[in-house]
Amino acid sequence: MSYVKAAAVLPEELIAEIQKYIQGEMIYIPKPEAARQKWGESSGGRKQIDARNEEIRKAFRNGKPVEVLADEYFLANETIKKIVYSKQKRRQ
Repeated sequence: MSYVKAAAVLPEELIAEIQKYIQGEMIYIPKPEAARQKWGESSGGRKQIDARNEEIRKAFRNGKPVEVLADEYFLANETIKKIVYSKQKRRQ
């Protein structure tokens, strides 16, 4: 994250209003909620995990035991159970 001078991006009136509350300090202005990306969206990690979980569900439906899936995917039995027994949420 880079720093930007307030005078370069904000109108003078807004700077004067902010200076009533804070002077000479750095402040962080976060993105609006709607503009934030969820975990793994920018790196593709979320898609990889979703694809892996779908493979696990498919193998389980085809009769592969939880213990075998846990060994194959290097996950705990309880994690596999959470994946196969949870209701699939629709991701946009």
